[in-house]
Amino acid sequence: MKRFVAMLGLVLVATGARAQVQKSDVEAVANSTPWEFGALVQGGKGLTDNRDDFKFLMVGGHAGKVLTQEMGHSMLRGNFEYAVELFPFWQSYTPKFQRANCVPGTSTTITCSNLFPTGGTYTGVSVTPIILRWNFTGGRRIMPWVQGAGGVVWTNHKYPGFGEGDLSLANSGPGTNTSVFNFTPQFGVGFHYFVKPKRSLDFAANAVHISSASLGDKNPGVNASVQFNVGYTWWK
Repeated sequence: MKRFVAMLGLVLVATGARAQVQKSDVEAVANSTPWEFGALVQGGKGLTDNRDDFKFLMVGGHAGKVLTQEMGHSMLRGNFEYAVELFPFWQSYTPKFQRANCVPGTSTTITCSNLFPTGGTYTGVSVTPIILRWNFTGGRRIMPWVQGAGGVVWTNHKYPGFGEGDLSLANSGPGTNTSVFNFTPQFGVGFHYFVKPKRSLDFAANAVHISSASLGDKNPGVNASVQFNVGYTWWK
C-alpha cells in the first residue's frame, strides 16, 4: 500500500511538472518579446466561379518579432507581432487556352494573329512585407493567432492569362494585357502547436485576393482564393 501511495505521488508530481512545462511553452512567448523564424509550405485554390480551377503552391519562410508584452484579459489575452514572409518558389496552375493578338483593320474588320497558347503554369516570387498578427496567449501548448497582411507577387508571364473567347478587340486587342506584378491583400487565422519550448508546428488558413490594381490594361485577378499552410518555427 505504501509503495502504491508513493508511486501515485510520483505520477502526480510528474503530471504537475508536465503541466507546468506545457504552460511555459506559451508563457515563454507571452511574457517576452521574442523573434520567430520559420519555414512553411502553402497551397490552395481559387473560390469564385471563374477561378475555381486555379491552383496554388508555394514554399518559403517567415520571420516575425513580438512587439508587446502580454495584454488584455480572458480569451482575448495576447500580444502583438509584426512579421514578413517570402516565397521564392511560387506557382499558380491555371487552365490553358488559345488566344490571338488583334488590331483594328478597316472600319468594319479586325486583323488577328495566329492563335497561340496562354495560361498554364505561372512561376514567380511572392513577398508579404506587412503582416500584423495578434497572438492569443491563454493556452498551454496551443497559441492561436489572427492576422491581416499585404504583399506582392511577380510572375514570369503576365498573370492571369486573358483573352479567351471570341476574337475581338475587347478580348484579344492591344488593350488586353494583364501584369507581371500583382498585389496580395489577405486575412488569415492559424495556430502554433508547441512540440517543445520555443519550437512549434504551425497551421494556418488564409483568404487571399490577387489583383494588379490596374497596372496592366486588364485586371481580371483572382477575387478570392483559400490557401492553407503548414510550417515549423524556431523562437529566439
